[in-house]
This record gives sequence, C-alpha cells and structure tokens, in this order.
Amino acid sequence: MRPIFLSPGEINADQQAIFDECASGKRGRVTPPLRAWIHSPEMARHTQRLGQFLRYDTSLGPLLSELAILVTARYWTAQYEWYAHKKMALDAGLDPAIIDAIRDRHVPDFDDPKAQLVYEFSEALHENKVVPRPLYDKAIEMLGRRGTIELIGLLGY
Repeated sequence: MRPIFLSPGEINADQQAIFDECASGKRGRVTPPLRAWIHSPEMARHTQRLGQFLRYDTSLGPLLSELAILVTARYWTAQYEWYAHKKMALDAGLDPAIIDAIRDRHVPDFDDPKAQLVYEFSEALHENKVVPRPLYDKAIEMLGRRGTIELIGLLGY
C-alpha cells in the first residue's frame, strides 16, 4: 500500500513509514489531508498522532467528540468532514434530530447537559473566537480542565 498522491518512484522511506503508521492506526486508513501532508513526513507524523489522539483518545468520548466535529464542520461548511463524521456521530449515539438541527443551522434540543455545553462552547468559540467566562467556567466544572482543553484542541484541529 502506498500514498495515493505519490507514485512508487516518488515515495521515500520516511514517507512510506508515516503512511504505514497512518494506515495501521486507529483510523485504519489514510485520510485525505494526510495523503497530501505525507509530502512533509515530519508534519504528517505529528498531525497524524495529534488527530488520532483528538479523535479517539480524549476524555470527551465519541458522542461529545463527534458533536464538536459536526458543529465545526457546519461552521466551516466542510462537506467532506460533515459527510465523514455524520455516520460516526450516529454510530456514537447522537440523536439524528440534533444532527439535522446543526445541519440546518438551528439550535438543537438537548437532553444531555454535557452535549448542550459542548454545542454552546463550540458555537461560541467558532462564532466569536472567544468563550464567555461563565461558559468557560461551566465547561471546567462539567468536563474538567483536561476535557475543556481537549475540546478546544479538537475544535481547532
């Protein structure tokens, strides 16, 4: 298996090593950004590891992570991210009505206070480039300092 954007004669050992690391990681495949980033193997190595951590290993869990990713995808009208993560959000247990509301740029109705917090925090950070102090304090209370920092990292990634 080799990177799609590089022909066999173009790929060097370092590029092949990071491609193999990506393909054998938790994603199980090499996603489009990494296919391009492989031209800079060191950058690809760092972003692959950061992305894998933010996607699979934070304290947020799959449902809250996918919610944050969908809010981000909608904010940026990132169709590939939306397409890729909508199914993952459904698999993680996110209510289809919440997904539809985000898609339609409506405020969803939440039963889970943590999910509502993640939505509000994500919206505030994207829309205003700052999170109001009361909302930040609430995030620290509900998600912990680690979870809040991981959420910010996920939103920025």
